[in-house]
Amino acid sequence: MPELPEVENLRMGLAKNILNQKILSVEIRKPKLVSGKGTLRKISQKKKAQFINGVVGEKFIAVERRAKNLIFKLTHEKIIIAHLKMSGQFVYQKKSGQKAVMGGHSIELSETRLPNKHSHIIFKLSNGVLYYNDTRMFGYVLYYQSAKTFEAENHFVMYGLEPLSPKFTAKYFFESLKNKKGKIKAVLMDQKIVTGLGNIYADESLFEAKIRPDRQAFSISKKEAEELHKAIIRIIKRAIKVGGSSVATYRLLDNTRGNYAREHKVYGKNGEMCPNCKKPLTKIIVAGRTTIFCKTCQK
Repeated sequence: MPELPEVENLRMGLAKNILNQKILSVEIRKPKLVSGKGTLRKISQKKKAQFINGVVGEKFIAVERRAKNLIFKLTHEKIIIAHLKMSGQFVYQKKSGQKAVMGGHSIELSETRLPNKHSHIIFKLSNGVLYYNDTRMFGYVLYYQSAKTFEAENHFVMYGLEPLSPKFTAKYFFESLKNKKGKIKAVLMDQKIVTGLGNIYADESLFEAKIRPDRQAFSISKKEAEELHKAIIRIIKRAIKVGGSSVATYRLLDNTRGNYAREHKVYGKNGEMCPNCKKPLTKIIVAGRTTIFCKTCQK
């Protein structure tokens, strides 16, 4: 699943291509994707109709991000929220037959055929076509008729602060951790204190702060919390700047891969040598996720 830096770069790419374009028509081939955000979703033809009737004729006026969600703002305060989950992809093609620009998880069929069997939502725009493709269909693309309607649902009520928010201070971070039960990596990934961190950036931040991923969150000292806070901000800023990590099948909207993967110190490096002490890195499982760390450097 893409993490904050990857989604932020996709956001910037989409904004560059679709802002101020009018939505001429929408084809929804899989109503499941617009019916809700849970794992088990009941298909709603009513929500499909509301989506189509609500967005046709409107323009994209902004593309924003909250944690790993994309927020498309339309005219008349209408909103579309999208989450790629494990296998979602946005593709923008200016003209039929022209090379398309793709962002999200790589889908080989999209490189030669558009639309294709994975193209589940198709927005015909005033100057091109925007496709939402998804092989496993875990993602969602939800419509809200107004900002008030969106806010009433509290879509982000369980989310903590953005790591680059001025409110995400070292003091806030330490106070949030000191009574928190659970392993520190699991706490970082559950989005309730700080958002947008997944497997990659949790491993990398903990390594830079020299903290074991299986430490209890409440055991983190004030000084350690300050170091981890500093590491999270530095790594997220750097990853955004170089386009994210783009590991596995993820791509940016210009179809390139992010460059931060070249700077990973521990993620995906089980059995390799620690870049600091030169001893072998160790693999464990935390919160169901493969976790790599250094037994010598991280305490």
